[in-house]
Amino acid sequence: MNNYRKGWALRYIREAKAELIAAQKTPYMASGLILEAMRKAQASIYYSLGDPAFIEAIVRQTDHTRQSIEDPILRCLVEVERTVRQVAQTPEADREKAIKQADGLIQIALGIVELFTGEKA
Repeated sequence: MNNYRKGWALRYIREAKAELIAAQKTPYMASGLILEAMRKAQASIYYSLGDPAFIEAIVRQTDHTRQSIEDPILRCLVEVERTVRQVAQTPEADREKAIKQADGLIQIALGIVELFTGEKA
């Protein structure tokens, strides 16, 4: 992994963690912050794996076809995309559930980023 991608992956995962903390502390802004945290966690995964624009295109195309996904990495990425989309459509009343989903996604992203960058985030 080159330093450019490594830097962005680490930055996005740090920002995702910070946005989730902010969402927990500011309920009136929580829904937007939760969604941003999830999108940044997703971006950190994409930067860890390669060209984010290319990966995003593959994930969206695969998700759109709704076919069975054999590749476990691609299946995971599609599930992340679906989770982000689901949280984006979650009503305000389900804020705690959205926070838990965001935290789970951030933990997964953190593991991936640390694995591929070789650094603690």
